Amino acid sequence: MQRLGWANRLGVILAVILSLSLWAPLAFTAPAGANGSPGEVWAWGNNDWGQLGDGTTTHHYIPASVSGLTGVIAVAGGQFHSLALKADGTVWAWGGNWAGVLGDGTTIDRYTPGQVSGLSGVTAIANGQGYHSLALKADGTVWAWGFNGFGQLGDGTTTHQLTPVRVSGLTDVVAIASGSYHSLALKSDGTVWAWGGNDFGQLGDGTTTRSHTPVQVRDLTGVIAVAGGNLHSLALKSDGTVWAWGYNGFGQLGDGTTTNRLTPVPVSGLSGVSAIAGG
Repeated sequence: MQRLGWANRLGVILAVILSLSLWAPLAFTAPAGANGSPGEVWAWGNNDWGQLGDGTTTHHYIPASVSGLTGVIAVAGGQFHSLALKADGTVWAWGGNWAGVLGDGTTIDRYTPGQVSGLSGVTAIANGQGYHSLALKADGTVWAWGFNGFGQLGDGTTTHQLTPVRVSGLTDVVAIASGSYHSLALKSDGTVWAWGGNDFGQLGDGTTTRSHTPVQVRDLTGVIAVAGGNLHSLALKSDGTVWAWGYNGFGQLGDGTTTNRLTPVPVSGLSGVSAIAGG
């Protein structure tokens, strides 16, 4: 789940990405002009798996500094783990390590950040409520690791990966997003591609068949941003409209129904939108 949050003690906040299913918010201080070290990460909430990164499993009711991290430019959280992207293009992870979601070659939980193996030149990170992680590199390729039971790593298998593997066949990617058991990529030509679980149509290809490699989301062009919900997906188009597909049991697709959608439908009554997020 993604939300926004902040705390006065943090000084200037560059960004807050809260996608930890209400388990552990993350925040990081701005590169300059903020209290504490530039790019420092703070976390609070549930800490059963060490996802707060302070070296303990003690819950925190106010923000606590994540141990040893500076120079961070982006953060992301899974249900039981956390990720940070540093300005040098490396990715760091901590918390629960089921199926290798920390990307360090083990399945051992980490209570402080450790570097994800073999990744450099990363420009964006994503992880959802499930147990897999994604990274976008400057060369437009996408890399994935962790749980792969639905094919959400996009490497053509359902084998869990303890270190990053390249998502098959994807190039020219400019943005990534993750659902619980599916993944999304936006290409520079404005098309959207998806892979992994598809029981409710969250891949947007008109079927409910899982895909272990990326498939193009149907009838969707001119996209400038993507977001993943638990079992649904979202896209923002350059004209300011929002489109949604997948599970709709609670009306989360915003089309006035509770009918699951296997291809994108417009979210009713929205225009002039500049950003999207999925819960």
